[in-house]
Amino acid sequence: MFYENKKQYHIAAAKGEIGGYCILPGDPGRCEKIAAYLDDPYHLVTNREYNIFCGTLCGELVTVCSTGIGGPSTAIAVEELFACGAHTFIRIGTCGGIDTRVRAGDAVIASGAVRQDGTSREYAPIEFPAVPDTNVLFALVRAAQSLNIPYHTGVAQSKDSFYGQHSPTRMPVSSELLEKWEAWKRLHVLASEMEAATLFTVGAALDAKCGAVFHTVWNQERANAGLDTNKNESHDTDSAIRIAVEAIRLLIKENKK
Repeated sequence: MFYENKKQYHIAAAKGEIGGYCILPGDPGRCEKIAAYLDDPYHLVTNREYNIFCGTLCGELVTVCSTGIGGPSTAIAVEELFACGAHTFIRIGTCGGIDTRVRAGDAVIASGAVRQDGTSREYAPIEFPAVPDTNVLFALVRAAQSLNIPYHTGVAQSKDSFYGQHSPTRMPVSSELLEKWEAWKRLHVLASEMEAATLFTVGAALDAKCGAVFHTVWNQERANAGLDTNKNESHDTDSAIRIAVEAIRLLIKENKK
């Protein structure tokens, strides 16, 4: 639902207020921390789960907008930000590791996402792959390399139910959940999170450019293998934030050439 030249229904922002480049955390409380990396940051508006800050990078207006948790609210944010003129979106989130190479504190840059969500199915058939824009993906990789931050590039799993992952055995569909989890492990899926598949699929439908970088909180498979314990949890998302901001800077410079 687009409101031409009016405030969008959910994010309460209008065309002219939103930058072409958007950073999308889930947590509304993380927006101010991200905006601090921009030049001349300011708070624009808060409505529902959408907390919006703006600032500039390389002279371009950049917006930080929280999406809340999961695909439905992420799709709403992307739809309405796009209606306000945004064209490039980078999600910053947290994830849990699946592949045992992924350690707590590592960054995961998604080269694709398992569409184990519901929202993306209302945008594209399940056979359509959820993948980021190539230029955004490469910018994220170059940013991680330039900042010397440990990272992995590969497929992430996007699910709708947090507790379906963390307490699968108590669910009535436990056999299905456990069977799919085993498949993701065998396919070397790097990590589990809740928004990338929706972002990539909605972005494809809108012809927007999207990417995603995640901070690994913990890897339950490393713990199960005796490699880590709960004490290895990492909650500082600063490295993922710096990767996303630097990637936006690189994209702006490239687009100005």
